[in-house]
Amino acid sequence: MPLEDVSDRANKVYDTMKSAGITSEDKMRDAEAITKMSKLGKNFVLQALQELQSKGYAKRRAREKAAGYWLIK
Repeated sequence: MPLEDVSDRANKVYDTMKSAGITSEDKMRDAEAITKMSKLGKNFVLQALQELQSKGYAKRRAREKAAGYWLIK
């Protein structure tokens, strides 16, 4: 079921992350990995991740090399 308050791109990234099981901090992935899984452009994925964060669906953790993302809803 698609999320109603986000764009189609954010829904696609959300579904990709959900089906890959990226639902907790210990399973977080960087934007590069999510881009490969979703087969979407990197800018597309980064915008979607930002939107998911702003709406409270995803969380971001800054790390040494690349930030990690996971779903919280």
